[in-house]
Amino acid sequence: MSDPLADEEHSGDSADEAQVRLANRAFYDAFEARDLDAMSDVWEHDDRVSCTHPGWRTLHGWGAVSGSWFALFGGPQPLQFILTDEHVAVTGDAAWVTVDENLISAEGSGTVAAVNVFVRRDARWRLVAHHGSAVAPQA
Repeated sequence: MSDPLADEEHSGDSADEAQVRLANRAFYDAFEARDLDAMSDVWEHDDRVSCTHPGWRTLHGWGAVSGSWFALFGGPQPLQFILTDEHVAVTGDAAWVTVDENLISAEGSGTVAAVNVFVRRDARWRLVAHHGSAVAPQA
């Protein structure tokens, strides 16, 4: 995957937007690598975090969210993400990214529309919410 800071398309990003884009990239890198330690490092470890995987109920709290990553990473299918239509917004110590996750796996492909919410704590952007919703195939 390309370096989000090097992309000409994002050359107008503010320093905060660039850092949020990097934090978002770290989330997807951890997901693709099935790396629980890297995924843990991306998230805030707090009861306020939430995660909605496509087809799942919303999970609340770091314990439930981290357990979901353990379950997903133990599955048989590795995933590759091609991210498109990524938009970053920052307001103070809060930021959100909307992005289309174009998934490729041995079983096929599909698109998930996602929102990732970050907060800045101790000069680092941490994920506090992820919501993914499957996009219906176009006819």
